[in-house]
Amino acid sequence: MDAASGGGPGRRAWGPWRGGVWPPWPRSSAVPSGRGLPLLRLLPLRAARRAPPAPAMADSPGPAGGGRPRCPRAAPTVEPVLFLGTVALGLQAPLCTQYLWERLGAELGYNGSAASGSPGCGNASGAGDPRQQEVETLASHWNLYINLAGFFVGLFSVTLFGPWSDSVGRRPALILPAVGMALQAAIYLLVMYLRLHVGYFLLGRILCGLMGDYNLILASCFAYVADISDQRSRTFRVAILEACLGVAGMLASIIGGQWRKAQGYINPFWLVFAVSLATALYAALCLQESVKERKPAKLFTLSHYMSVYKLYAAPGYQRSRQKLALYSLTFFLIVTIHFGARDVFVLYELSSPLCWGSDMIGYGSAASYLTYLSSLAGLRALQLCLEDTWVAELGLLSNISGLVVISLASTTPLMFTGDAESQNPGYGILFLSMAATPVIRAKLSKLVDEKDQGALFASVACVEGLCSLVATGVFNSLYPASLHFMKGFPFLFGAIILLVPAALIGWIEISDTTPEYGHFTDAS
Repeated sequence: MDAASGGGPGRRAWGPWRGGVWPPWPRSSAVPSGRGLPLLRLLPLRAARRAPPAPAMADSPGPAGGGRPRCPRAAPTVEPVLFLGTVALGLQAPLCTQYLWERLGAELGYNGSAASGSPGCGNASGAGDPRQQEVETLASHWNLYINLAGFFVGLFSVTLFGPWSDSVGRRPALILPAVGMALQAAIYLLVMYLRLHVGYFLLGRILCGLMGDYNLILASCFAYVADISDQRSRTFRVAILEACLGVAGMLASIIGGQWRKAQGYINPFWLVFAVSLATALYAALCLQESVKERKPAKLFTLSHYMSVYKLYAAPGYQRSRQKLALYSLTFFLIVTIHFGARDVFVLYELSSPLCWGSDMIGYGSAASYLTYLSSLAGLRALQLCLEDTWVAELGLLSNISGLVVISLASTTPLMFTGDAESQNPGYGILFLSMAATPVIRAKLSKLVDEKDQGALFASVACVEGLCSLVATGVFNSLYPASLHFMKGFPFLFGAIILLVPAALIGWIEISDTTPEYGHFTDAS
């Protein structure tokens, strides 16, 4: 065996080096000096001495030899947390609305349940039934009260826990809201088992809001991805998170509708409780911390809120702050319409003239969640020939058209793919409706420095909490108020509002004549 293979000293014939002797070297981490080696072997050895150590992961943040330590490639990641949390939310939200409908209808003596073909629904007199309108109004108002109770609390808790996680780590900000969702499901189960007043739903909602609610899971997952990814891979990782939203929501909608039809409400809510606990356990036991330079930090302090405020009000970078505010406004309007339409979708589908049952409501919710996947596929394809801004504009056009058709829908085929007469799809037109939000998230991320990504996602969580608050108040109040003249008016209202972000995004793109990263030159 020759020396190069570790078998001790030996002789090699290499042209001019014929007769040269390879000196014995201990087999340790020391690198041979290269004496007696051919040129082809000598150059890599010398280059290896000068080369800096290779990074541990291609998508890990921070420069070599500094910044946060890099996470292992095979470490568990955060996507299952978002997937499980979305499954729990997707199961809970429509089932809660249906339970309120049936419970309040039973208390008022209204026998027209949500089942297709049930008495009082689907006939000519169903649309004008005063008891049905009373049940719709009460269910809509209770939805308003329950959501307001959670979002008022959650609006402040999300912006508190988000910046706090920049110091203490992301895992606490992922565990707390999952535990809160489990507590909410447990209280809902007690209400159903003991036939307690539906007002106790408020207690569960407030507890969940105090612990951050689903919005904190969403914000912490995006912050986690920002911690472990670089600029090039971050877009793809965010796209995976967006896909998790669609797949989990679609799965939960189909399972929830069919399960509720077969076994009622209690067993599906046990699944909500179990999935929420599984989310907390995965974050606590399996997920590695992405914030490596952790330090103790007070939780109840105004500095967390100030870190979000300074993102928009700090001096300097005037042009970037203006674009940050405008893109945040467009994000607010788009997400508000999305949340608001989703809140009244179930009530709209339960009542005449559609009179959907729980299985059809599950399919409808699945179709709405399917737009996450179809929008991502469309975004990927359209990026080959269009700038991101114009892809977002096409997404808004898809959203506006779909909402207009749904506002006029009177049949199930029209809600999904269109009927023989009109050929106008409802849910089908919405196939690109979610393409605008990932584009805006990416643009917001490019407007701030890497060290401010945590504060950015906290502010986005604040905006999303405010979206839920405003959407719940506006749409759940607008729907009962418009029943006497146009049942689908809230969807038409949403389509009109979406014209504003479409105009803002186009104006920013047209007026912005500098390169996309030109704002960094302001610091020089």
